[in-house]
Order: sequence, then structure tokens, then C-alpha cells
Amino acid sequence: MPAIRVLLADDHTLFRQGLRQICEITGDFLVVGEAADGEVAVHLAKELKPDVILIDINMPRLNGIQATARIVEANPDARVIVLTMYRQDQYIFDAIRAGARGYLLKNADAQELIEGVRHVHRGEALIDSHLAARLLDEFRRLSQTADQSVNLEQLTDGEMDVLRLVAEGADNQEIAQQLNLSAQTVANRLRVIYQKLQVNNRTQAVLYALRRGWVDLDREA
Repeated sequence: MPAIRVLLADDHTLFRQGLRQICEITGDFLVVGEAADGEVAVHLAKELKPDVILIDINMPRLNGIQATARIVEANPDARVIVLTMYRQDQYIFDAIRAGARGYLLKNADAQELIEGVRHVHRGEALIDSHLAARLLDEFRRLSQTADQSVNLEQLTDGEMDVLRLVAEGADNQEIAQQLNLSAQTVANRLRVIYQKLQVNNRTQAVLYALRRGWVDLDREA
């Protein structure tokens, strides 16, 4: 099983060193790079293409949310976990809007971090359970506002197939294999889905679909 390639981005050297030590003791993580500011994080994410990116919110030049937005814009499949000292709704909403797959408090223990990275690597979301309801409420409010001014088109069967697999955590290559499509076709369908739903990334599309009842992540396989 290939190691999970991890990029660390935090402006505190000691904290980065601690993250590296935690990653290295697992035996199945490989730290491929470190960044002390958001600009470097964006550059390394593009150059190294890590499996998971751990990024602090408060960093110089570009903060973690700005850096996440740029990383995801360049690679919509990027799997970013935002790290912060703060459990505030607005930080979470901004991180998810930017395209983060997860949100982890810095006071989490080593096992929480390890499991969080593994969850996100598998394509799952990483959000504190007590925050999930507020997160869905916020996106419900935003999408209801959008519904008042936008006449959304019906998704085709092919687009719904892609959206359901995205909700299950599949990346573009996995979706292409399951639907017998090219990766480029999957990427094109995702762009159309984003346009129709008036969203910017995979996480927002899944939240929108959950609110509408189009997908059910609790159903049996």
C-alpha cells in the first residue's frame, strides 16, 4: 500500500516539527514538503501534488483559507485539512467554501490527527459532529437565497451518477473507472454540475445534494 503523501503548512516551526513526528510514527505517512506561509504552500501543492495537505488558517502572505482556495482552484481534487486554534462557525464556513475537505482543531490529539488524515485521504469529510448541523444550516440558507434568483436546470442522469460518486468520496479517476468514462469527461461533467448548482467545489456540491435529498450517504452499499 503506497504511503499517504502529506504536505505541512504552518508558520510555527515547532508545530510543523510536531506534525512531522506524528506523521512519521504512523509508518504509512510520508511528509513530502513543509511550508511556512501560504504562498509557499500553494507552490508546493502544485509542484508536489500531495495526497493530503494540512494547512494552518493564520499564516503570513496568504492565510490558510486563501491558500486553500488557490490550491483547489488549480486542482479540484486536492484534499485539504484546515488547522486552527478556533472553533468558530465563520472559519469553518469560509474553509469549506474555499474547498477544504476537513477542519481540525490544533488541540486534537495525535490519534485524531492520524485518523483525520486517513479519512480525508479516503475521500471522506472531516468535520466535528457538533458542527455538522450548523454547517448544513448555513449552506441551506445560502442555497435558499440563490434559489430565489436562479432557475436551476435539471441534472442529467450522467451528471447525477457523477455527483453520487463524488458524495461517496471518489476522486475523478475512480469515477472515470466506475462509469467507464475518461477523466477529462468526468472533469467536464463536474464543471457543468458546479454551474448548474451555483457552487464552486466538490464539498459545496455534495452539501447541496444532501440538502435536496439527491444523495444519501447513510444508505447501505
